Amino acid sequence: MRFSRQVRAILQAIALAMALSLPIMLATASSADARINSGFSSGSRGSRTFSAPPSTSTAPGTAQPFNRTFGQPAGRGINGGLFNRPGGGLLGGLAAGFLGAGLFGLLFGGGLFSGIGGFSSILGLLLQIALIVFLVRLAMSWWQRRQLSQPAYANGGGGVGSGLGSGFGGLGFGMGSGAAPLQILPADYETFERLLVETQAAWSNEDIGRLRSLATPEMVTYFENDLQRNRARNVINKVSGTKLLQGDLAEAWREGDTDYATVAMRYSLADTTVERTTGRLVEGGEQPEQVTEVWTFLRPRGGNWILSAIQQAG
Repeated sequence: MRFSRQVRAILQAIALAMALSLPIMLATASSADARINSGFSSGSRGSRTFSAPPSTSTAPGTAQPFNRTFGQPAGRGINGGLFNRPGGGLLGGLAAGFLGAGLFGLLFGGGLFSGIGGFSSILGLLLQIALIVFLVRLAMSWWQRRQLSQPAYANGGGGVGSGLGSGFGGLGFGMGSGAAPLQILPADYETFERLLVETQAAWSNEDIGRLRSLATPEMVTYFENDLQRNRARNVINKVSGTKLLQGDLAEAWREGDTDYATVAMRYSLADTTVERTTGRLVEGGEQPEQVTEVWTFLRPRGGNWILSAIQQAG
């Protein structure tokens, strides 16, 4: 199918606009979630990685599923899911391929879609894209229904925290209403709060050595990647004044020689992103903001608690 020069010019303008706006969109997405873990849900929760933790009074919604995890249930890759960041998953790869082929043809004078040799027309291309998107969405809907149908491990101690200053010497953790298979003691809650504060500080100082002592190797891998992206953008993320406001236990359990505890935490902190060389403010400010996340900690038998996962509250 041949197009008039006018239609071809419009398509070329659209492709050029997409190419110019893509770096801006990526930069905006990167800066919007500057704090530790960059707004992702990352890490692993042992055998419960792909089961949602019970909701609590601190995080009454459903924690977001992991989009960065080393866990690999059947049919799912290391980064978990078809749409996960970074890299874009299946849909991102398809979009990048189509855009790349179109821009290739545009730049070398063959027309917007001349770089795609397997399609005979624009109509055929659009139909195939629509079919692929439909199948991917169908698969994702099936997967989400399957996840929601799994038990939420209510016996793990669905937390109903009593709020700020409740119990444990004025800490922000409530005990939770259920009887957890693994007993979490006041000293454990003190450790969770300390890990929250110290992990934020190590991130702010870009202290990878310290992060390795506070978190699993998997989580440190994600932190390193996020810090490298900040360096590539010539920025540094600084957080200060981290303070736990409220927290409660979602569930606690034991797998072999490893203990796990998932807690919902609402905390405040000042989150700023500044230019690395000049100190110019790029994002955020000194005004404290509140964040609610679900953190999972693990402890080898006889060892210390370390951070195993961070999930964004739904």
